[in-house]
Amino acid sequence: MRIILGAVGLASAILLTTSSCSQSPPLPNRAAKEAPTRYGPEFWEDWGDGYAEVSTYQLVIPRYGEAREGESILIFVSETMSERQRVKADPGRNPKADEFPVMKLNWQKNFQTGIYDYSEMTSSFLGLRHIAGRPEGMLAKTSFSRQEWCGHMFAQALYDASKVRISGTSYFDGDSDLAQTVPFQADGLSEDALPFWVRGMAGPNLQPGESKSVPFLTSLRSSRDAHQPMAWSRINLTRSLATQKLESGAGEFEVETFSAQLANGKGFVYFVEKDAPHRIIRWQFTSGEAAELVASDRLKYWELNMPGGEEALRSLGLDPRAPRFSPEE
Repeated sequence: MRIILGAVGLASAILLTTSSCSQSPPLPNRAAKEAPTRYGPEFWEDWGDGYAEVSTYQLVIPRYGEAREGESILIFVSETMSERQRVKADPGRNPKADEFPVMKLNWQKNFQTGIYDYSEMTSSFLGLRHIAGRPEGMLAKTSFSRQEWCGHMFAQALYDASKVRISGTSYFDGDSDLAQTVPFQADGLSEDALPFWVRGMAGPNLQPGESKSVPFLTSLRSSRDAHQPMAWSRINLTRSLATQKLESGAGEFEVETFSAQLANGKGFVYFVEKDAPHRIIRWQFTSGEAAELVASDRLKYWELNMPGGEEALRSLGLDPRAPRFSPEE
């Protein structure tokens, strides 16, 4: 695998089910007209067309004390969500007052750990208008799941105007029957919202060269890995003053660097395409995780789930899954 660290060093700089996707319609024009300034007509020209942005990455991720190679997939797509159920709202099934537009990010990571496969996905839903006391640009929900041969786990966080409700279950001792509530801090940023922040979809807005310290909420994944409750701390956010040229498997890009640094030394660095649509070209975390863009396309991927649809994987730099049984002698 080829991961280029570039001018900023890691230490110093600091995915589908038929029922949920197959009938996803383009976002109604009504939502675009009601959207606030951050999500005005220009935003909906890019994200209101009913297509998803699917990007694939070469991934290096630590697990069980070793660096593992695999692939990561980021899927950004606009949807309509039900506030009451906190799920995708199918057309005609919910009162209009209960519906609101969101930007969904499905972030999938797949890799091998010795004999067995490892698969993770975080789904994050960013609210694109004010509803139920939550301002625009605030997470409405996140969920995280992990599957591997030892067992599996699931956790979710529901964001209300004044609190975050966290629940989950797990095969593993100490992680089962998760139930937690933490207060929400209106000027804070969740770790699960970092990919939205670096793309300008969520605040705080930083000018080139600017830094800002804000409250920071642990992600579902990080809290599960640390076997600790989700908790608030503070993080220092920085946007680079200058841009740089960055080469990946997808080509050459002019990128800005967005970094997020905690006082305990943990940090996240994202290299983001300067021009629209501001795709994430690379990320590097102090945990040892790093990834680089291989390919990106705009697709209605939920319409490609029949035989033959797997050929679209090739445009994303991926081969369809091959049968894994060895032929008999």
